[in-house]
Amino acid sequence: MLTIRELKKSLGGRVLFEEADLQVNYGERVALVGPNGAGKSTLFNIILKREEPDAGGVERDEWTMIGYLPQEAEAVGDETALDVATGRAGEVPALEKRLHELEQTGDVSSPEYLEAHAKHEALSDPQVDAKAKRMLAGLGYRDENFNKPARELSGGWIMRAHLARLLVMEPDLLMLDEPTNHLDLISLLWLQNYLKNYSGAVLLISHDRQFMDEIVQTVYEIHERKLLSYTGNYADFLRQKEERYEQQSAAYKNQQKRIAELQEFADRFRSVASKAAQAQSKLKEIERMELIEKPLPPRKPFRFQIPQPPRSGALVMSLSGIHMAYGNNVVYKGLDLDIERGERTVLVGPNGAGKSTLLKILAGVLEFQKGERKAGLNAKIGYFSQHRAATLDPNKTVLQEVMDANGTLSENEARAILGSFLFRKDEIYKKTGVLSGGEKTRLNLIKFLVDPPNLLLMDEPTTHLDIHTVESLILALESYQGTLVFISHDVHFIRKLATKVLHVNAGAVRGYPGGYDYFLEKTNALGNERAALTAG
Repeated sequence: MLTIRELKKSLGGRVLFEEADLQVNYGERVALVGPNGAGKSTLFNIILKREEPDAGGVERDEWTMIGYLPQEAEAVGDETALDVATGRAGEVPALEKRLHELEQTGDVSSPEYLEAHAKHEALSDPQVDAKAKRMLAGLGYRDENFNKPARELSGGWIMRAHLARLLVMEPDLLMLDEPTNHLDLISLLWLQNYLKNYSGAVLLISHDRQFMDEIVQTVYEIHERKLLSYTGNYADFLRQKEERYEQQSAAYKNQQKRIAELQEFADRFRSVASKAAQAQSKLKEIERMELIEKPLPPRKPFRFQIPQPPRSGALVMSLSGIHMAYGNNVVYKGLDLDIERGERTVLVGPNGAGKSTLLKILAGVLEFQKGERKAGLNAKIGYFSQHRAATLDPNKTVLQEVMDANGTLSENEARAILGSFLFRKDEIYKKTGVLSGGEKTRLNLIKFLVDPPNLLLMDEPTTHLDIHTVESLILALESYQGTLVFISHDVHFIRKLATKVLHVNAGAVRGYPGGYDYFLEKTNALGNERAALTAG
């Protein structure tokens, strides 16, 4: 349904693609992977005809309808979430205008007209409202929020409404750029199961390896300006990539050894009359060789030694009789909870159940109406919130922020850690005020890791991080000897770190003293994660 042939594209004087090929078949689920800046979003723009390639081209079947979800939400006005999900806000009027323009020119057989017509038909279906409500509910919306003005919602909720609209249209090819960024664990699992049974094809960019392991059948990696194809999911890709590197490395070494042998013979005997012809033959053999480039080793997550925090008391934090309400919305009534030293606890449960509220109470940044919060002996608390920008000085450079976080760090040590979290070369001299959301997330993580508290509270720490950076964070936290309480929608991250699960739902907090799979087993829901997480 979609074929890219011999693509070449340069951006800012740098060649992103050269003779790159990619193919997506009907019903296939494909992931596009590569480091930040490799050209993933540029490739999406070329497929969507928003950018032109320098050479090569994109071919797609005339009847193919494409639906695209960008990383950031479009601006909204007074329309409701349901208006966005049904396309009444923006999409349908724009389609009607474009169809009218094409009809005026008589261009009613073009691929653009056919696609616009198909999208308009899908959004004009009499059942569109019912379908949109089902999609919104699956993505975490409550019934009472369907008709809430979108401008009153966060960017994450608006993104969900746009994703719901795409699912309502059921395009032949869904192009999703980091679709899990704004989802909680339950809505992520719903989307994961929905895409498993989706009849169309999916082409996605994602940093969530578990999500890709569950969904994708083919991985294309952007590597050395080419698009390399691997069969299977992300785990299969990692295994095959390692095998490919070993094979290429062995072939390179064997060829270099052969070249050295030929060159040595030629150098030794070129001036010997009886062997001169043979020596010349050896040199010609070298010239005829198709030289194998030395392969780059697969990128590995960075390991560094975290300074260990001061030891806390056995009881790190205690909550007694906590009553917390937002107006008439009672979140907790008489909540008791103890956090013990060394626990690595993940908070799970439905959206709006109070997970972030609980983390804020533990952090001491949210006032509650009744009860007592008591920090344990020598407790040093660090709170990594979803709103990272406020903790950075906009006038300091990236390097200064890290050096100031731990006065014992040398500049070389700080540079090494920054490099592992993708701050390279001159980027360490950027002022924090100009950093992107993802860069601020990474910088705040580094600050916590170089001077860790003994109670670390983290709300969605992997958002905006690429896969390798998530792995570096996992390695760092695995060696952390303090106490960790976190919220995450990244199942791989949860499985690697959590030794205890707190299930938060309907004002109750129930503990499971084991990892994520133990929690699923105990709730009789292994293989049905959504049921486990939403159960009362």
